[in-house]
Amino acid sequence: MASHSDTLVVFFGATAGANGGKLGSDEREIILLVWQIVDLHEKKVGKVHKYFVKPDSLELTDQCKEETGLSVDDVISAEPLDKVLQQFQQSVTSEVKCLGRNSYTLLVDSPHIIRQALHPEASKKNLVLPECFFSFFDVRKEFQKCCSNAGPVQNLNCVCADIGVREVRSMVQLTLIFLSLLLDHKFCSVERVMYKFDAGTCSKTEPVDSETVIRARGLPWQSSDQDIARFFKGLNIAKGGVALCLNAQGRRNGEALVRFINSEHRDLALERHKHHMGSRYIEVYKATGEEFLKIAGGTSNEVSQFLSKENQVIIRMRGLPFTSTPQEVLNFLGPESPVTDGSEGLLFVKYPDGRPTGDAFVLFSCEEYAQNALKKHKQILGKRYIELFRSTAAEVQQVLNRYMSAPLISTLPTSSMVPLPVLSTPPFLPSASSTRDCVRLRGLPYTAGIEDILEFMGDHTVDIKPHGVHMVLNQQGRPSGDAFIQMKSPDRAFLVSQKCHKKTMKDRYVEVFQCSTEEMSIVLMGGTLNRSGLSPPPCLSPPTAYTAFPPTPAILSEAALYQTPLLAPPRPPQATIHSSAHTLAYYPPQPHLYMNMNYTAYYPSPPVSPSTVGYFAAPPGAMAAAVAAQSHPSAAATSSMLPQPGALMRMQGLPYNTGVKDILSFFQGYQYAPDEYSGVVQMSEQARSLIQPKEWLCL
Repeated sequence: MASHSDTLVVFFGATAGANGGKLGSDEREIILLVWQIVDLHEKKVGKVHKYFVKPDSLELTDQCKEETGLSVDDVISAEPLDKVLQQFQQSVTSEVKCLGRNSYTLLVDSPHIIRQALHPEASKKNLVLPECFFSFFDVRKEFQKCCSNAGPVQNLNCVCADIGVREVRSMVQLTLIFLSLLLDHKFCSVERVMYKFDAGTCSKTEPVDSETVIRARGLPWQSSDQDIARFFKGLNIAKGGVALCLNAQGRRNGEALVRFINSEHRDLALERHKHHMGSRYIEVYKATGEEFLKIAGGTSNEVSQFLSKENQVIIRMRGLPFTSTPQEVLNFLGPESPVTDGSEGLLFVKYPDGRPTGDAFVLFSCEEYAQNALKKHKQILGKRYIELFRSTAAEVQQVLNRYMSAPLISTLPTSSMVPLPVLSTPPFLPSASSTRDCVRLRGLPYTAGIEDILEFMGDHTVDIKPHGVHMVLNQQGRPSGDAFIQMKSPDRAFLVSQKCHKKTMKDRYVEVFQCSTEEMSIVLMGGTLNRSGLSPPPCLSPPTAYTAFPPTPAILSEAALYQTPLLAPPRPPQATIHSSAHTLAYYPPQPHLYMNMNYTAYYPSPPVSPSTVGYFAAPPGAMAAAVAAQSHPSAAATSSMLPQPGALMRMQGLPYNTGVKDILSFFQGYQYAPDEYSGVVQMSEQARSLIQPKEWLCL
């Protein structure tokens, strides 16, 4: 039997888009295939075969038309790719048999036609390629072997010129074969295309060349390592070279690190940037070996033993009851999806102290069993529904590394809290005053600046105090649509509010209200100011309650459970001034309540305590303490408004749209009894329903 090097099939192809060194980079379909058989032993040449291929999309780029001279009319009546490949196989097999040979190998001018065009397109169209397309010779590399001093081949015309043979471009490949015969060259370095991706493990001590790793971004969350290998069909991925990345919650984030067998395949993979996987385009970037080892590397003997069985399909189960046993999992999967080696094919993920995490990995011997298991996605085991996904060996390693290396909460050092100083008034504003010598502008265009405001006020700009225009910004540092302006006198402020109210600025009407510096602070705290008057913020204290605050704050005994950034300094008590209104608690101003900082956090609708306020609750008897403070102001100044240890409760996992009424309904039946208030403050039923719960509730 003749060897593969005795018979070659010179193979050439072109696509409807870029060709040459960029062939396959734009995902265009093949429109032309040309081949010719060469018997190296007998030095005989077969007939040149040229076939047009009809693509699914009958559209040729201008570059393709210029380089190939083809048009849509040439391919519109051609056969599709699968038919042309059948004709190729029949024609080549017949000719090789006539030459007395039994086998052959393809010879191409670059690997692009095989690796970047033919295999990816066949994979997308679910075509089964003949075995001959999984091995080939690269004429450029063969030329470098026999002419090592000639330098790299830039194009085939250079090769023709080296040997003095001039032919038409369509016969360049055949001319190169003659060149190799004259130099008595032997074809022996065959390149191969992997039939399938081999899963495996990667040790953290294994050296990984950074020139062989890429990062794929934008993957569907349910994609597996086999899906990624199919996306890179035609390129050889190293064993266990697909590592799906997980986010902080242990879920896939749409990224994967892929390791190829050499830098040449990595460079070809980078040319598939923004190629499509289904309807999604995938971004491909360079990555490092350290990044790959961080995701895929591991040293767990348990994982190595679990993944020692080859050709297994891995399924990840998530949401298992913590008390579930291997037998319960096997019963859940059922006899139609038997697990490899029974309970030995199950790997439960646990914390370092042995507690279960609710995750497990399962091995199946074939794709059919795995598909049957995936049909049980979100079915019930015990009282919980179970999620099932395709997984990879690298994901098994990554999940185990994440849980086994995570420290326990009990080992975290306690964080000391450093109380922040409390300021009653921002330093750039005058002291709080009830003099209504200011105006508030509401509804400004977000693009409006100080110059626009001055133009809006017209002749009244001469009555503005120096540095008296204050733009209110949100927590991103962008205009919020509000501004406060200090005027020279209350009369001038009143005149501006009358003349400029609802005037137009950049196609928007702007509301203008007269106010005082004290009311400005109240608005920043979450209160509302309109032409009907002032409404205090939900902190439930009349504006007259703003006075000096003692500098020494109290700290919760539970504060050690939380990191410092999670807690704001607790609020010290304040002296309460006697008033005919209901005496209720008010949040004191904080340094970050300045008008040009973090505004939107303190003016939601409806306004509630922002996330930066921390955890606050008034203890039982706060109402009674407030009334008692009327006759004993000094006692009110020294008493703490914070609860005793155990009186504070934290709620986690609330929906983003949760309101006060939702939480009150959740705790229905745990409010203070009405008779606890009857002897302290006289109020209507409506006021009681609104005020009473807020004595103990803070968002």
